[in-house]
Amino acid sequence: MFPPAFGPRMGYLCKYMKRARWEPVVVTEQIENDTFAFLKGETNVTYIRYYHTKNKFLQAAEWFILLLLDFFFHYKDNKMARVASRLLKQGGYDGILCSSYRTFPLIAAQKVAKKYHLPLVVDLRDIVEQYAANEYIAHKFHTFGWLDKKITAIFRNKLLRDRNKVLQKADFITTISPWHVKQLSKYASHIELIYNGYDPEIFYPVQHVTSQFIITYTGRLISLATRDPLLLFEAIAQLNMERRIDPKQFRIQWYTDAESKHLLLSALKSYSINQFMDFFDYVPATDVPQILNRSSILLQLANKSTHNGPKGFMTTKLFEAMAVEKPLLCVRSDESFLEATINQTHSGLAARTIEEVYNFILQQYLFWKENGYTHIDTNKQAVESFSRKKQAEQFMAIFTKLNRK
Repeated sequence: MFPPAFGPRMGYLCKYMKRARWEPVVVTEQIENDTFAFLKGETNVTYIRYYHTKNKFLQAAEWFILLLLDFFFHYKDNKMARVASRLLKQGGYDGILCSSYRTFPLIAAQKVAKKYHLPLVVDLRDIVEQYAANEYIAHKFHTFGWLDKKITAIFRNKLLRDRNKVLQKADFITTISPWHVKQLSKYASHIELIYNGYDPEIFYPVQHVTSQFIITYTGRLISLATRDPLLLFEAIAQLNMERRIDPKQFRIQWYTDAESKHLLLSALKSYSINQFMDFFDYVPATDVPQILNRSSILLQLANKSTHNGPKGFMTTKLFEAMAVEKPLLCVRSDESFLEATINQTHSGLAARTIEEVYNFILQQYLFWKENGYTHIDTNKQAVESFSRKKQAEQFMAIFTKLNRK
């Protein structure tokens, strides 16, 4: 995806490439979303619309038909390759960069890179293997239980087979965490770690005195197996039972979608703490820095990294939280690279126990009651290494090296 839809990684990359007088030309699927409208900027973008109907019943039928066409004939990739070819045949291009969630549109990128003899860099933001279950499938198949499992297994195998074929032919691969590098090294050797990050021109600390102590979460849950808030809920329940917190002063604010809200409300049934919760819809990305800077604790949801659990999640909001220098609380710790990064940057706590969450929240709450704000003294040099500008320089260095070859 690319802005105005949710596409921060490529949106920020294009911003800083243009600053360096490179000329990115984008071909992408059209998504009805304006979260990152400000990031499109002056980038030359061609949007491809695959879904046309607005009728809810027909949308399901259209999605299913396109799924079949894509599964058997690579319909979406072939259409994207045709559109990209119309641009590429004009000449003057130095390389192809394809940033993918799962697999699409890697096949299109590989096809046009081969046709026009251009180096291909594959950027994998998310991969099938990182999920605890089948959360990478946006739409459930809704057949019978046993048939759903069979269809999902076939679908997963095809995604991985198609992806790995392209990885073996790519000139270079970039990805977002050390775990991803290790996993993808099974299929290719030219791999570089380029983390998600933050834009230093947008995310920086601004101190506000606030009338409420606010714990803030922005984003989706995906699933409780992947992002588990239960340590938080248990600690809040304990603080409430001991009358250490007051709902007039102490709030947990969720900026999320309807599905995530439903998951949270279901999980909250076991605790008597609903009076502390506020739910909001997603907001434009331009509103997020102010929300973070007016918060007292910034919440990251994760879970222990295990063979059958989530692996390698290091989201954009992690680095944006570090940049505003507000105490960061990660529940539950992945006990892996996410925890190590939080510790390295001195940006907060990756919690493994209820006691750790309880003590961290109480410490920050008491500081806020005395001062009206919170702050954490991060390792600024470590945080600055996650700047989007520095990451754009990494991408440009890769293409420069490939072109010299």
